[in-house]
Amino acid sequence: MKNKKTEIEKLKAENERLKKELKKKKKYGLVWEEKPEEVVEMCKEKLPVLKEVKNKEIITDKDKPVNLLIEGDNYHALSVLNYTHAKKVDVIYIDPPYNTGNKNFIFNDHYVDKEDAYRHSKWLSFMEKRLKLAKSLLKDDGVIFISIDDNEVAQLKLLCENIFGENNFVNDIVWKKTNSPKAQAIGLGNQHEHILMYAKNITKLAINKKVGSITEKYKKMFSQDDNDGRGLYRTIEIEAHGLQKGENRRKFEFHKRSAPWLYSLETLEKWWKEGRIYVSKTGRFRKKEYLSEMAGRLISDLWVDEEINPLQGGSKEYLGFPTQKPLSLIERILKLHFNKNALIVDFFAGSGTTGEAVLNLNKNDDGKRKFILCTYNEENKNGKIIEEYCYPRLKKIFLQKDWGGNLKYFKTDFVDYHKPTDKNKINLTKQATEMLCVKEGTFEKMIDNERFKIFKNSNHYTGIIWDQTAIPTFKKAIKDIKGKFSVYVFSLGDETFDNEFKDVKQKVQLSPIPEAILRVYRRIFK
Repeated sequence: MKNKKTEIEKLKAENERLKKELKKKKKYGLVWEEKPEEVVEMCKEKLPVLKEVKNKEIITDKDKPVNLLIEGDNYHALSVLNYTHAKKVDVIYIDPPYNTGNKNFIFNDHYVDKEDAYRHSKWLSFMEKRLKLAKSLLKDDGVIFISIDDNEVAQLKLLCENIFGENNFVNDIVWKKTNSPKAQAIGLGNQHEHILMYAKNITKLAINKKVGSITEKYKKMFSQDDNDGRGLYRTIEIEAHGLQKGENRRKFEFHKRSAPWLYSLETLEKWWKEGRIYVSKTGRFRKKEYLSEMAGRLISDLWVDEEINPLQGGSKEYLGFPTQKPLSLIERILKLHFNKNALIVDFFAGSGTTGEAVLNLNKNDDGKRKFILCTYNEENKNGKIIEEYCYPRLKKIFLQKDWGGNLKYFKTDFVDYHKPTDKNKINLTKQATEMLCVKEGTFEKMIDNERFKIFKNSNHYTGIIWDQTAIPTFKKAIKDIKGKFSVYVFSLGDETFDNEFKDVKQKVQLSPIPEAILRVYRRIFK
């Protein structure tokens, strides 16, 4: 018995020693106290869906892209988009609350102030849930841009590296937000903010690194002209040291020079033959850079030039609506992506600057980019953000001459689903029609009856069959329609209905509902 007590005492002592050792171990990473969020908890019993606000639809040209504005909490909107747009998004840009403590961040219907001991934990809990959902939306070559300031930039970078991976960090873009620092600054005057840029997969990222515009300020750097037909040029360094006085400056004999060159001899010889080498009066060799060849210069991650117009209290470019970010800033971000048909998502849309930037770029370069904007219709000192700013601003743009385009307006709604009963499955299926149309991009109604519906766009069709016995009638209805069909058939289980459609299998792609939706929601709300 005595030996047993001795063994127990030894084990306790060893346990205490190990605890002390663990405390000594240095840790690295982001740690915060998880805070429950009401909009997340409610999804355990209610599933989000979309409902169209038909009287806010804007159709100006059916041949142009359909853009989406979703009103509601962005956690719910992102949950729906995880079903409708998984791996379909090229670019995400967001301008989340900066958590300054000055009533700019709401958590569980309350502003988070500076005295809140869990201020950073609440913000990290809030952001983590939304960024995880956002990642699922991106294509493999997609990219996300997140605006932030010094209050949370350190925490955000570590959070993003947890979610997107450290290897997928692309840049921390620093941009000049004001022309002059605030006089009341405690330390040095702050004039900058950050835009963190992460790829979904850095090995597949393809961004347009050379979209820098030629500003008037930039043009002034090119003042020399040899009248050789190439126009104005400037010169840049190609060697670390100049020629000694008296050396022959007429012949460019690189191999006889001891000066350290900044480029290979092959490159230097090529430039010499092309007449691109300039010899200064001090005997220094330099390369000529012509203004005519500078369009598309390499973009820096320090944006302090005149291409971005810092906000100075309002400007005509914002159509009279208040905004937190310059239109020129968002346009510059979006131009980094090559695809002029890109799908762009902003789930902190605010007054709609991202939407205007997308439409403006399309107008200027004949692109067919589309946007999905999500924002809550919260009320602040300026009024309700969607009703009084975001929607009126977009409407004004769409209805301007030659801008064109289309907008569908949706609100997030909910279906009771606390248990997977047959009744709840039937109810979810009936409420999912608009979600399916959003997923397929088919909004024009062709056939609408109690047993099935058919919607279309210019080159695609969507069929939704409520009653399995209506499959033969549905097939007759689509027999003479040319084009591909996405067909959703209601099933209490997970039936594929392949046999019923084997005679038209080349024409249709089948999915059971609501199981296809529930699979996504089970992953998110587990």
